[in-house]
Amino acid sequence: MRSSILTFLLCSAVVAMPVGAQAPALPSAARAAPINVNTLKTMTRTLSSDAFEGRAPTTPGETKTVAYLIAQMKRAGLKPGNNGSWTQDVPLVETISSPGALEISGGSAPLSFAYKTDFVASTYQVVPRSELKDSELVFVGYGINAPEKGWNDYAGLDVKGKTVVILINDPDYEMQGLDGPFNGRAMTYYGRWTYKYEEAARQGAAAAIIVHDTFPAAYPWGVVVSSWTGPQLGIELPGGRMDQSKAIGWVTLDAAKKIFASAGQDFTALSAAAKRPGFKAVPLDLKANLAFDNSIRKQASKNVIGILPGKAQKDEYVLYSAHWDHLGRCEPIDGDDICNGALDNATGTAGLVALGQAQTRAGAADRTMIFLAVTAEESGLLGSEYYAANPVYPLAQTAGGINMDGLNVVGPTRDVTIVGSGKSELEAYLARAVKDQGRIIVPEASPEKGSFYRSDHFSLAKLGVPMVYAKSGEDQVNGGVTAGHAAAEDYTNNRYHKPQDEYDPNWTWTGAVQDLQIYYRIGRELANSKNWPNWYASAEFRAIRDRSRASEAEK
Repeated sequence: MRSSILTFLLCSAVVAMPVGAQAPALPSAARAAPINVNTLKTMTRTLSSDAFEGRAPTTPGETKTVAYLIAQMKRAGLKPGNNGSWTQDVPLVETISSPGALEISGGSAPLSFAYKTDFVASTYQVVPRSELKDSELVFVGYGINAPEKGWNDYAGLDVKGKTVVILINDPDYEMQGLDGPFNGRAMTYYGRWTYKYEEAARQGAAAAIIVHDTFPAAYPWGVVVSSWTGPQLGIELPGGRMDQSKAIGWVTLDAAKKIFASAGQDFTALSAAAKRPGFKAVPLDLKANLAFDNSIRKQASKNVIGILPGKAQKDEYVLYSAHWDHLGRCEPIDGDDICNGALDNATGTAGLVALGQAQTRAGAADRTMIFLAVTAEESGLLGSEYYAANPVYPLAQTAGGINMDGLNVVGPTRDVTIVGSGKSELEAYLARAVKDQGRIIVPEASPEKGSFYRSDHFSLAKLGVPMVYAKSGEDQVNGGVTAGHAAAEDYTNNRYHKPQDEYDPNWTWTGAVQDLQIYYRIGRELANSKNWPNWYASAEFRAIRDRSRASEAEK
């Protein structure tokens, strides 16, 4: 199965090149970029040091981070990217919520759940106090309304004023293949927590609670606690987001089972039923009560933008992106409350500057290159969402981009994974670069994690810009797939979104350099061409790209 999928990916990527898009002959410098390893080490160590306090947006850690990034981009030879400024303001609302207990009544016995231990909650609404009072609980399965798939968990249901209980991921996440109604093992956007809260709000739900389960969520409960407690950020919008639910949050699997048992329901049986087409929502005949005060602060964060101006097609663009932010101060472990975010994403930010350094040394390409370090990715891709909605450089004139979120610091690999493969003609550029390194492209090891929808390329893709997000696979040169998988699992379980994600002087950077050389080549090749790669015809972003390019051609 693996070899057949690999063959398909490689062949389709090449065949899908637009007419006249033959790859130019690249000089040897473009095939093996001189990536400065010292830049990677120094920047990662500095950005993830305690002095930067975890790089949370709108904190003193941001001030230090932005100043440092500007200095490093200048040193790399880049130019200010926003009309003479290095930054773009991103207006944010910070909310700190202080929930009491979640009380559930009406069942076999009253239930009380403790904040952080059993549940977490916050709100998108910009209000000083949030309160649920006797809100009826309804189990809505996966909380999906997908007309194109003939699936609606809210069919015939009025949830206005009610609290919906939702399962994480898609109904077919347990499949081994990728041919289920929701892409089988590979998560779709319908499986992401962001979508589930958005749809609950569209349906008028007063509150939306997702049941946490480690495998379909792709991270343990500790990650939920560290991510959902403390300051929560959203883009400031007119109206104070009053169209959103009063409360959003998560409950542990054990808490969910107790809630369902109190309602006389079998959680396991109902969860299995929710996987089948035609599932009907189940009122639980329980009531939820929850109240919490919200401390609100409005303040602009900043995207940092450097450019390498083009020499021929200056008004056409190739974009590199990485997020500079992390969680700041978080739930302490062994007395350490700074989530340093060394791998996630001090490494990617360092890679962004190292690429700017390498591209600058190679000289200007035909198209302008953008190096975009965005804020508030950890809060829901907010910095990239704001840039996409308010682009400094027109998206219709952006030929494509490469996103970086966590570099390989465990050693070189024989393989490369395309996150969200089969979507874009940029995969042909990737395939050529990978082949020249003697590596191969393999399917995602864990497509159920929905990684395509969890980093900043998604904000730009939604508005049509072809983006590629690829990284080292798990087949390490030293240790093979066993070693690579063990390293990935160790990071997810023990360091991801925790204070333990710290810089390690013993990291091996050869894998990071391998990948950065690929990103360098894709960017250089695209910037020196006249081609406009598109999404494949089957991709959900194709229509909007076609419209934007057509409008541009009419000018």
